[in-house]
Amino acid sequence: MAVRITGYGPSVYTWIARLALTWRGVPFDYTEADPFADPPPEMLLALHPFGRVPVLQHDGFILYETRAILHYIARAFPGPPLIPDDPQAAARMEQIIGITDAYAYWPLVRQVYSQAVFAPAHGREPDPAIIAQGLAAATRVLSALEPLADRDGPNLLGADPTLADLHLTPILDYFAQAAEGANALAACPNLHRFLAHWHAQPVFRQTRPLLLPG
Repeated sequence: MAVRITGYGPSVYTWIARLALTWRGVPFDYTEADPFADPPPEMLLALHPFGRVPVLQHDGFILYETRAILHYIARAFPGPPLIPDDPQAAARMEQIIGITDAYAYWPLVRQVYSQAVFAPAHGREPDPAIIAQGLAAATRVLSALEPLADRDGPNLLGADPTLADLHLTPILDYFAQAAEGANALAACPNLHRFLAHWHAQPVFRQTRPLLLPG
């Protein structure tokens, strides 16, 4: 039952896959591959025709696209359900994942986090214009997600975690590492409480990528 993740350390989507496997208690091997290399590594292209990460391998089964990987982890390995039985809850879970991928990832991670946090940590000057663009788009994203998050339960859909929690948590955390992102989240009590809950989880601290390796 060997499981391997091929990913890139700073990648938030690699973190999502690692978080899900660790939450499930699934041991896995990890292979680093830089999708931003020009050209991407041949070993990565052999697994993913577009040279992206993460890629999951399980006993000869190769799977890419983070959303598909999460669904596979939820169904292939034992543990508490991560996909609600209730059709409305399951649909809400998919809606949150869809919003995260389509509208949240780029402004929260690639614009705000990458410029405000990642760039200076690696000796590069941040671009204030890109940060401003990301924050402007983030306002609309957070306004859409805030009413979808449970007002009382610790997770997005109540007491029990779902794939939506595993998908959104790393992206919100990257955003909140920027002071501007933390301020924006502080104005969203449901999302703020949700992220604080996950910050306290041992699996979160165990899998969170280092900003600077070593």
